[in-house]
Amino acid sequence: MITLSSIDELKTTKETLEKLKFEYPNLFEKLLYMVNLTRAFQFKYHFLGCLIMDEDPSQYTPKFVEDSVLKLYKKELKNLLNDPNFQELKRTFSENKNTGYSKISLLALDMKPESLLGSSSIK
Repeated sequence: MITLSSIDELKTTKETLEKLKFEYPNLFEKLLYMVNLTRAFQFKYHFLGCLIMDEDPSQYTPKFVEDSVLKLYKKELKNLLNDPNFQELKRTFSENKNTGYSKISLLALDMKPESLLGSSSIK
């Protein structure tokens, strides 16, 4: 998915993530864990976003990955999905959907909004 984000959208998303981090530190840590796991497995960030938002991830599902790796990933994801404050994360993703799941993930990793300006095909 190609997204084009303005600096204002990126800064707003970053501020929202900072607020989430402050108000729900355990939830944010679980999100960060999943973003880092996504990165380590070299999966697309959009795949994670689709799973969080309960959308069809088939277009972004990793190809040529052992079923056992996907099962492990989804098992770890359940820790995030089962968090009592999970709806706050889902709301955050929903309100910032125009920014794109990939950029939301990168902002959670503490990237600067200015570094994500312009079009991107990060998945």
